[in-house]
Amino acid sequence: MQSMNPIRRDPAPSRMSYRMNRLWLTPSFRVGLRVGGPIVLVALVFGIYFGSAARRAALVANFDQLRSTIEHRPEFMVSMMSVDGASPPLADAIRGVLALDFPRSSFDIDPVALREKIEALDAVASADIRVVPGGVLQVTIRQRVGAIVWRTRDGLELLDATGHRVASLTDRAAEAKLPLIVGDGADQAVPGALALLAAAGPLAPRVRGLERMGARRWDVVLDRDQRIMLPAIDPVSALERVIALDQSQALLSHDIVAVDMRNEQRPTLRLSQAAMAARLASMKLLTGAKGP
Repeated sequence: MQSMNPIRRDPAPSRMSYRMNRLWLTPSFRVGLRVGGPIVLVALVFGIYFGSAARRAALVANFDQLRSTIEHRPEFMVSMMSVDGASPPLADAIRGVLALDFPRSSFDIDPVALREKIEALDAVASADIRVVPGGVLQVTIRQRVGAIVWRTRDGLELLDATGHRVASLTDRAAEAKLPLIVGDGADQAVPGALALLAAAGPLAPRVRGLERMGARRWDVVLDRDQRIMLPAIDPVSALERVIALDQSQALLSHDIVAVDMRNEQRPTLRLSQAAMAARLASMKLLTGAKGP
């Protein structure tokens, strides 16, 4: 009877086992398995847990409640507003524009949006807003200062030195000490008007205002219905020449309606009707005296 010999197993690893061993010896695979495995597991748990809409809603509600509790703690609450640098009427206007109810959380205050609302007011040049210790919303204003009054077809406007509108006026007497300008486009040339008024010197007490002509040049209006017509270019120098003539020859003390300086090479004087009639009469007398 033939004996049966047992089948000897090949000691070499199988192909799959060999590949798995080689893969496990790869450092990146081991790191990925140790790090990525837990991440995948956690993500799977979170995905299963938050797959429920009720659980998600409950989590959001708890988060909102926690945030509200923190934001409304006493140290974050604003209880009042202080306005500095503004006149009482402007301060009242600022409070009306902001319309803030106190107390409120500082997290509910948007300084940028509030500043934009305040700076939209004509009388405000700039504003600074911050929450200071003590629960105070500090509003610091740089208010525009009226420098000149502009008379328009619709009424009186108070302008600052740049020509920006400050406020409307119902009565000229309210700003009687400020100079007056009239004419279309006068508000666009306020710096030039102020320069002329500063150069008026000894004529300043007689100046009643400046009129913008053709949106390109100024006329200086004096008392006694006199007018100095200035050029569009370098009007200050032209005005200074008229002042020099008046001081040396008492030019404006005569019966003159206008001094036309628009042509630098040819200044012109315009006499009143009475002065012109008197001049014509004197010329006739002189002509008659020399006749046969």
